[in-house]
Order: sequence, then C-alpha cells, then structure tokens
Amino acid sequence: MSEQNVIRIGRKPAMNYALAALVQLSQGANEIVLKARGKQISKAVDVAEIVKRRMGESVKCEVKIGTEVLGEEAPRGVSTIEIVLTRE
Repeated sequence: MSEQNVIRIGRKPAMNYALAALVQLSQGANEIVLKARGKQISKAVDVAEIVKRRMGESVKCEVKIGTEVLGEEAPRGVSTIEIVLTRE
C-alpha cells in the first residue's frame, strides 16, 4: 500500500474526502485507506458510506480499529480507525 492511497481524515467537510477517494478509485487505484483518530472517526465512516453509495457493489469495505498512545509525560489513549476500500 503506497502512501498515495492513504487519506487522513481531518477537519474539512466529509465531501472533500469522499471526492478525493472517488477520484483515486476512478483513476485506477484498486485500494484506498481512510485513516482517522478521535472525533474524526464518525466522519471517516460517513466518507466510506458516501463512496460505497456512489460506486455501488464494486467497492468492498474492511475496518480495523485500535488505540494510539499519545504523550510521554501523561500518556493517554486515542481511538483510531482504518477503513480499507477495495474496488473489485
């Protein structure tokens, strides 16, 4: 998986990320990864659903969840999600 096919979800509107994913899939990428942490997880799920709805049955989805530890002095866990969208 190249770093080009990774979309990191941030504070922009969900449609911006969905458009980026759709462009990558239409330009020949067979797989893209949506990555998000914390509050942005729900936006990543929205983006995945938008892409699946637009592409139809040709896109399959795999979800990986986890926790990242941030900070050295006072470590705390932040939830993470990776959504792998594969075009068949």
